[in-house]
Amino acid sequence: MSANPPRPSWLRKEVKLSSAVLKTKKKVASLGLTTVCESARCPNISECFSSGNATFMILGNSCTRNCSFCAVEHGPPVNPDVDEGSKIAAFMSEQNIHFAVITSVTRDDLPDRGAAHFARVVEDIKGKLPGAGIELLVPDFKGCFNSVGRVASLSIEVFAHNLETVERLYSEVRYGADYRYSLKVLAEAAETRRKGTLLKSGIMVGLGENLPELDQLFTDLVHVGVEILTIGQYLQPSRNNLPVKRYYSPGEFRQLQNRALNHGLKQVIAAPYVRSSYLAEQNYQLCLAKN
Repeated sequence: MSANPPRPSWLRKEVKLSSAVLKTKKKVASLGLTTVCESARCPNISECFSSGNATFMILGNSCTRNCSFCAVEHGPPVNPDVDEGSKIAAFMSEQNIHFAVITSVTRDDLPDRGAAHFARVVEDIKGKLPGAGIELLVPDFKGCFNSVGRVASLSIEVFAHNLETVERLYSEVRYGADYRYSLKVLAEAAETRRKGTLLKSGIMVGLGENLPELDQLFTDLVHVGVEILTIGQYLQPSRNNLPVKRYYSPGEFRQLQNRALNHGLKQVIAAPYVRSSYLAEQNYQLCLAKN
């Protein structure tokens, strides 16, 4: 891997292990839950954990793919935890959390790619917390397209699937994934989602994309019905991952936000430290207000 360019001053976020952060970490561990905050080495972990919130990662902590941008462990998968939904509901209740983001590792080994487990998790949470808001950030369920509709039609507030990057960079950045297939996932979700469920995607910049490619991505997302988009700076999580090609300034993120909005996306959050689940409930509410 080549070296990253020097990190600019606006990308010097400190991870603080305050008592509130440690309390959330302890609660997550005591319930036997996994968070993408920890597994993916999210730079916002202190901010979210200090408020008692977390983004949960179901279906284990080992991914059957090995994308070059991602820090999540790659290895043999484990059997799904049938009590995962109940555990998440317990965390939400104890932490007074009313809106949860739930993602997963990719499970190409499962016949339905994990769709039935997503359904069970949602049903268990809603059974215990009927008023809870849920955003699902799902993999592409590749090879099992019916799973998309099964998950999109669940009683959830947001169905999310991240494009991550522009089409040209897929073979380098997203091992085993396909840009056009991911667009089909989003299009299928738009057709099969429960009434009121919003459609969301997220991308990283700094991997070598250019503005015309980003404009095409914004157009593609609008075409398949996406309403919410997150745009954040790619940061190399370890030396084994892809290096950063360049860092975007805060001003450039504002420009990207405006470009995406001008293409017809309803709600766009763009800033260096924005991630898929960052301010998820706030962006859901803002998008609802625009509908």
